[in-house]
Amino acid sequence: MPSTICGTRIDGGVVRSLFPSVRGLREFSRVDANRATSAPCLLLSGRDPVLELNFYWTVEAPDVTHFAESRELLLRIEQLRNVDKTSAVGNNGGISTAPCNFRGKNYFTLTFRLPQLSPADPTHRKDIEKFMRAYFPATVRTLGCERTSPSPQT
Repeated sequence: MPSTICGTRIDGGVVRSLFPSVRGLREFSRVDANRATSAPCLLLSGRDPVLELNFYWTVEAPDVTHFAESRELLLRIEQLRNVDKTSAVGNNGGISTAPCNFRGKNYFTLTFRLPQLSPADPTHRKDIEKFMRAYFPATVRTLGCERTSPSPQT
C-alpha cells in the first residue's frame, strides 16, 4: 500500500481497507497547488482507477449539504449523507471542505470516489469515513492551510 497519495502521507492500513487486492499501484496527478483551482489525482491499478480524488480551491465556502442533496450525479457518489457541516460520506466516496486561505482562495474541498465499489452497496461506508477522517486533515496540513480563516468578503 502506498504511504503517500497525491502528495499526502497516509497510513497504509487506512487505505488497505478500501482496496485490499490491487497490485502495481501508480499515481496520475494534475494537482498543482500553485494554480489553486481544481485538479484530479488518480490511484491506478494497471489502467483501472481504484481511487479518484479531486482537489478544489474556492473563494466561497461550498455547502456540503447542497452537495449531499443535489450533486450525487455530478460526483457519481451514491447515498451521500452528512457526517457534519463540512463532510459527507456515501456508498462509494465522500467530500470534505475546510477554510484554507491559499493563493487568493479561501476554501479547500476534496472529493473522492472508489469506482470499483458498487454504488448501491453501503457496506464500505465506515471504511470510507475512516479514510476521509485520516486523509483530509493530513492533506490540509500538507497544503499548509490548517486552522486558517477565510479572507473577509468585500
